[in-house]
Amino acid sequence: MNQADPARGAEVAALDKAHVFHSWSAQGLISPLPVQGGKGCYFWDFDGNKFLDFSSQLVFTNIGFQHPKVVKAIQDQAELLTTVAPQHANEARGKAAKLITERAESHLNKVFFTNGGADGVENAIRMARIHTHRHKVLSFYRSYHGNTTSAITATGDPRRWPNEFAYGHVHFFGPYLYRTAFWAKSEEEECQRALEHLEETIKFEGPNTVAAILIESVVGTSGVLIPPMGYLEGVRALCDKYGIMWIADEVMAGFGRTGKWFAYQHSTVSPDLIVFAKGVNSGYVPLGGVVISDEIAATFDQKVFPGGLTYSGHPLACAAAVATLEVMAEEKMVENAAEIGEKVIGPALHELAKKHKVIGEVRGLGVFWALDLVSDRTTREPLAPYGASSPAMNELIAATKKLGVFPFANFNRIHVVPACNISKEEALAGIAILDQAFATIAHHYTGADA
Repeated sequence: MNQADPARGAEVAALDKAHVFHSWSAQGLISPLPVQGGKGCYFWDFDGNKFLDFSSQLVFTNIGFQHPKVVKAIQDQAELLTTVAPQHANEARGKAAKLITERAESHLNKVFFTNGGADGVENAIRMARIHTHRHKVLSFYRSYHGNTTSAITATGDPRRWPNEFAYGHVHFFGPYLYRTAFWAKSEEEECQRALEHLEETIKFEGPNTVAAILIESVVGTSGVLIPPMGYLEGVRALCDKYGIMWIADEVMAGFGRTGKWFAYQHSTVSPDLIVFAKGVNSGYVPLGGVVISDEIAATFDQKVFPGGLTYSGHPLACAAAVATLEVMAEEKMVENAAEIGEKVIGPALHELAKKHKVIGEVRGLGVFWALDLVSDRTTREPLAPYGASSPAMNELIAATKKLGVFPFANFNRIHVVPACNISKEEALAGIAILDQAFATIAHHYTGADA
């Protein structure tokens, strides 16, 4: 950790305020934290405050900050070839594509590289539409797919509302037993009724108009919603029945986050297209892409694919991906994520829920967890309204940061999403801090004891 330097921090903050325009923000209402550095699962500011990162930034630092082997790989690539146009072959891109496809199933062998997840979604949709000669895309209401034209229109959460300029997008309800749209009383019932609802949506939209079903394999920002057993198998069956392409959005859930290389691998089926980004190289250099099935790739053997990006498969980004995937395998980070989720984070969060009545539900896999917070366990009234925050949530977030944990919060939820290589001791220390923070908002619970 570097020495505190408040004066330098003030300069960084002033420079940011004067010249940087921030995403998803009213510019005059924010005070971004000036970050000085990071290492492993921690980062710190210029005032000497150190944070255990339970957010993985925006759920992308899957190997933590500054992994020396990945930093070295970027340095070595910079000395060899910093950049090259995408029409040429480059070694880093070929190696990255091979390592990525090796972690998927045998019918997924090609990768189209993008700069991030949103443009990955855009190109997956483009591929599905051209391949099927259809135009509609079905996606969950509870979802986030990125902030470009088709990706944001496919998104279900409120960020879609001011951005709906693409065509052919239809939303439906995915499974979410805790707040069921189907009056279900069990996971099995929720799964069955959610699939029936999806099939009805397909029928009423016209099966011959639907190109793709685009879903996060585990819904991320909208709540860490894990599909019940059999749901993805049911989606696959419906896609096969109606000639629809299944696009698995693995941007947040992929590369170890759920304790598997890809989150859909918790099921017994596989998609036609996989969109990835974030954890593929821990966000060290921007990178995303689409893993393409052999069937869809063959569509473009003699037909021109009408898409491209100047920095597709950028050497620095791909070198970072190669090194990231190699160190994740060498250091067994995916296995660590699975074990620490099952044996440490999950049990500790369930114990937390026994102590704090505002925690309505705990759900998660690997290092991908959410606490659904309520003001009343009986009515399940959210601690913040849909699409907004609340004084209770603001107090909780402030207390958590003050105590040294940086959380990921969305509406009425706190997400616990640390790096895949977090240690047992770090995970328990962070959850102990959450315990203290939740005690500060106990007065916001208005329901009866439950």
